[in-house]
Amino acid sequence: MAVEKTIPPITMPSAEGTMTRRRWVICGLLFMAVVINYVDRQMLGVLKPAMEKELGWTQQNYADIVFYFQAAYALSYLAFGAIVDRIGAKAGYAGAFVIWQLAHIAHGAASGLGSFFAVRVALGVGEGGNFPAGIKAVTEWFPKKERALATGIFNAGSNIGAIITPILAPAIMLLWGWQAAFIITGVVGFLWLIAWLVMYRNPRDDKKVNAAELAHIEQDPADTEKKVGWFSVLGKKETWAYAIGKFLIDPVWWMLLFWLPDFFNKTYELKTTDFMYAAALAIVYLISDVGSVGGGWMSSRFMKIGWSLNRARKMTMLVLAVAALPYLLITQIHNLWASILIVGWLAAVHQAFSANLYTLPGDVFPRKAVGSVIGIGGMVGGIGGMIMAKGVGKALSTTLGYEAIFAVCAFIYLAAIAAVHLLSPKMEPVKV
Repeated sequence: MAVEKTIPPITMPSAEGTMTRRRWVICGLLFMAVVINYVDRQMLGVLKPAMEKELGWTQQNYADIVFYFQAAYALSYLAFGAIVDRIGAKAGYAGAFVIWQLAHIAHGAASGLGSFFAVRVALGVGEGGNFPAGIKAVTEWFPKKERALATGIFNAGSNIGAIITPILAPAIMLLWGWQAAFIITGVVGFLWLIAWLVMYRNPRDDKKVNAAELAHIEQDPADTEKKVGWFSVLGKKETWAYAIGKFLIDPVWWMLLFWLPDFFNKTYELKTTDFMYAAALAIVYLISDVGSVGGGWMSSRFMKIGWSLNRARKMTMLVLAVAALPYLLITQIHNLWASILIVGWLAAVHQAFSANLYTLPGDVFPRKAVGSVIGIGGMVGGIGGMIMAKGVGKALSTTLGYEAIFAVCAFIYLAAIAAVHLLSPKMEPVKV
């Protein structure tokens, strides 16, 4: 990677009055949406050990359910990327939320494989709008130097959702059955929609944003006001820097989300209703929360001390890619607590890397194009997840097992930062 000259620290434009912090309230709303998103997404994985006995699923049946979810998620990600660019983050997020929340509730009425395929496809359609709308909101409410941190904070909701689910879902299941776990969490989740519709506005239209905060939000050069669609960004190599990065790293997170409960169950004989089963998953995702915020903070900190955006983002991702190599050790460790800590470290590395990768479209594309680029990258990442789902299903049905799966994961992040650097060597603004 080429050595670059440092640039002077970025200073905030002056405006009268103490700056309000409304943008962090919006970040909190996004955080809560992601918490709900991941409770809904992970519920099936957490309850799988108990449900598969009742429903008679094989490893390949479960892999197929995951595959169909990811297929729908990939296509929806692409569609919602364009939708949120056209109708805005507020309406786009609200529409996606309603779809995925109703689909989540419908899991309680599913029984056979066919009905589970249907509800997971519907869930994928709705959840595909989560990150395009969330990243769009971040680009509307935060300047470039804060976007990685804001993204890391709201993306940390995925870990909180993953912590809550293994505690909440088995408890509800023991009281009222696994169907109730889907229905109760789905109904309660609709409270977020009310808050979103009441509170979210464009910064210029929000009366709780003063002149100082608005100047801070709008400190970056003005963007084009022209509408930008898929075809305008599809041929840009910076789009593919982001998309290939997503293709490589997204499947690792999908694998952890959908198969980590199974890994602890099979390796350490932890049952769904055991305290240590919930504790193991909670600790892993609690550690990963530190990575999500820390990764965003790291590159933002580098920029504040004078590093260029290009150097700050890429050096952060390179350090994190090296930190992912302990994937090679997971299956060699036979102590539960040591395994939990290493998996937690690796989940934190992923979230830190992901927080920086998510900022790339907003770093180089105008705001009008961010949703479309996020959508393309999300679709490509979803395709990677589909491939991973089939691969994991086959590996676990043969003698390859988790050892082969984790070996692949160890080197994926190095490949991702290499792809980003080769396709976007200077991370210069893209004209569309």
